[in-house]
Amino acid sequence: MNLPFLPDIILARWEWLLALLLLPLMMWWRGRIGQAPAVAFPTAFILRDLGFKAKSTSGGVTFGLVIVSLAAAIIALARPQKVISHDEDNSEGIAICLTVDVSLSMLIEDFYIGGSPVNRITAAKRVMRDFIRGRKSDRVGIVAFAGAPYQPCPLTLDHEWLESNLDRVQTGVMEDGTAIGSGLAAASRRLDKETVPSKVIILLTDGANNSGKLSPQDAAKLAATLGQKIYTIAIGTPGVHRIPLPDGRVITSGRQEFDEGTLQEVARIGSGSFYMAQDLTALKEIFSTIDALEKTEIKRRTISETEELFFFPASLAAMLLALALLLRLTFLNSAPVAVAT
Repeated sequence: MNLPFLPDIILARWEWLLALLLLPLMMWWRGRIGQAPAVAFPTAFILRDLGFKAKSTSGGVTFGLVIVSLAAAIIALARPQKVISHDEDNSEGIAICLTVDVSLSMLIEDFYIGGSPVNRITAAKRVMRDFIRGRKSDRVGIVAFAGAPYQPCPLTLDHEWLESNLDRVQTGVMEDGTAIGSGLAAASRRLDKETVPSKVIILLTDGANNSGKLSPQDAAKLAATLGQKIYTIAIGTPGVHRIPLPDGRVITSGRQEFDEGTLQEVARIGSGSFYMAQDLTALKEIFSTIDALEKTEIKRRTISETEELFFFPASLAAMLLALALLLRLTFLNSAPVAVAT
């Protein structure tokens, strides 16, 4: 039985509380009109008319202590218990490596945030930040690649640190080019060091593989052999674009083409999916889809323990009863009154 005013306290033998109903009956019986205790003296008739009927309230204080003592004893018999419970989580997290193209074409400003044009890498980092925040139990890291790969953010559970280091994902760090195969291989090698049961590569690129010694298909086969899943995303819009460089110069890209066939083949080998993102909304939806597909398994169980509390009311009952007995035998001891016969 739970107590509404004490949610952490239960009574294991609540039926004993029914005995509390006897206490008002005892109090009524004790307080009824009756003869006071007396000693008969033959010559006390002179005082007869001065006599009065009295309630049998001798020892009223001690009787009150006895009643409270009985109430405490009944509560002890009801076995009050404190519930101690806690949830135990056993999370089998996922290791996720965001593999991001940082070639110069990622500076093309064909995405919009709040109505203002932004480049592809800014849009990608905006969506990746939201994705990272949602993967609280997972180790997430970033591999960037242009003509060669590099690792700006190793896999970590410290997502605040990871977000603060997203600025390290930028163009110009490595020679220009698009080494998709090398980027995949670098991500796969990094994931292989993790001991979690599920490992995922999310590849985001805006071009076709034109650098590196390893083809995207061979890199995907390597990742698949290691039990890693691959999702591929082609980001950007086709056509000829202007590329504003960090030094202020503006160059014109060749005609933007996406090697959808290769990205689809890589996703198929990696047991994942291929997506196309030509605006920010589509990119957000893609990451939301992947987020829903790759759920972290959390096993939760509630452990409940109880702590017996009967000792406290039982001790109170014993102390009150002892006090009532002490008062009855000492300070509140009274002699009977005399009445005439």
